[in-house]
Amino acid sequence: MNARPLNVAVIGAGPAGIYASDILSKSGLDVNIDLFERLPAPYGLVRYGVAPDHPRIKQIIVALYKILQRGDIRLIGNVEVGRDISVAELREHYDALIFSTGADTDAPLDIPGIDAPESYGGADFVSWYDGHPDHPRTWPLEAKEVAVIGVGNVALDISRVLAKHARDLMTTEIPANVAELLQQSPVTDVHVFGRRGPAQVKFTPLELRELGKQPDVDVTVDEEDFEYDEGSREALAASNQQRQVVKALENYAMQEPEELTASRTIHIHLFQAPAAILTDEAGHVRALRTERTRLNGDGTVSGTGEFRDWPVQAVYRAVGYAGSPIEGLPFDADRHVIPNAGGRVLDDDGQTLTGIYATGWIRRGPVGLIGSTKSDAQETITNLVADANAGLLHATTDDASQVGHDALLALLDSRGVPYTTWEGWELLDAYERELGEAYGEVTVTGGDAKSRERVKVVAREAMTAISRSTEAPADLIGQPDPDRVPERVAHRLQD
Repeated sequence: MNARPLNVAVIGAGPAGIYASDILSKSGLDVNIDLFERLPAPYGLVRYGVAPDHPRIKQIIVALYKILQRGDIRLIGNVEVGRDISVAELREHYDALIFSTGADTDAPLDIPGIDAPESYGGADFVSWYDGHPDHPRTWPLEAKEVAVIGVGNVALDISRVLAKHARDLMTTEIPANVAELLQQSPVTDVHVFGRRGPAQVKFTPLELRELGKQPDVDVTVDEEDFEYDEGSREALAASNQQRQVVKALENYAMQEPEELTASRTIHIHLFQAPAAILTDEAGHVRALRTERTRLNGDGTVSGTGEFRDWPVQAVYRAVGYAGSPIEGLPFDADRHVIPNAGGRVLDDDGQTLTGIYATGWIRRGPVGLIGSTKSDAQETITNLVADANAGLLHATTDDASQVGHDALLALLDSRGVPYTTWEGWELLDAYERELGEAYGEVTVTGGDAKSRERVKVVAREAMTAISRSTEAPADLIGQPDPDRVPERVAHRLQD
């Protein structure tokens, strides 16, 4: 065992990283924990991956806040591994590294036409409407009819934000640039497509029920889309949640035509597998082609050879997230994860990289919610503690003065990296809440007046300045640093 405390760096301050840090802090080890985040603010996809009109889901932040507020886990924000500091340098300063960088891009969908200009990754759209500092501030909302591919909660979020009237989002933290463009959107119909049936969709009951509570937005499901095989019946018998989902879908299907009077409609289509995105002579999206599917008896489906073209002018894919590689670490490009065994990272030959661990979606892929994330973290930390007790964990430097928090901050200072801290986040948090209070009341559909809890600061420069108690720029939206914008969306940067 080390005579000094173990020094551990956790990279990624979303739920996975925070839960891993919390479990490690209570493991019985004498340990110092630094939690790194590439953005100036913590919470990861809870802040930048959940639709702004889902405050109940965002209550997860309350639990995460209580963990970080204790002060025994030190947040170091606005530091990107691979840009501001390397994996090798972190290994010099820490006895162990835990990567919890999540999944930040869209899973691929290989169908003809997927590269059409109006074919969008859902994750990129979410980053835009959530005010991610490293994404362009514009989005081409020009389609009247839109297709969303996928039957999970992200697909519901995307569909709801597209169909919802902008004034009904103004009670949330939505940034001004997002609200302005949504206000101008001509959308009338959003079509959501799933290749399997009601017993297999991945919606959760609350989110699906809330979909139908948006003012002046109807939700429809075709009665023909309710088919069940033995596998479907077994799935429903085993899951009360799935039964609730099916009930909600059935309620939408049983609406009378005279009830459907809204100016915007979300249409949910099941047993429709995306086959191709069709374009016009100029190369722009004109339709989504789907193939009708049928159940095989075990809950899976096969194509019927019956195709249909749905007139749309834009397509959003929400078929899952994917992790991104980190320079200096092995990466499984097929599964989009860091290869590991029980959270211990493996090299290209399948050998354990001592002292390097993974947890959360970058470990297992984007499957499961908070419960799975906590289980992942528990297993990873159990293995880290076992390695520490076996005397395996040591920083790579021979200079003990270069190990740990103070030495790392000195290195960042020497490079001029404007890192942020937990105290800085509390300043930014208070600033955003003050913006919400100063905004005043908002009149929503129906005439009710509501207040805003916060308004999100978007610009990285502004977030950092507020967090570091320096003068913030007047423009809190700003433009992203071109060097940080993902290549796949860089073409949307304003001149």
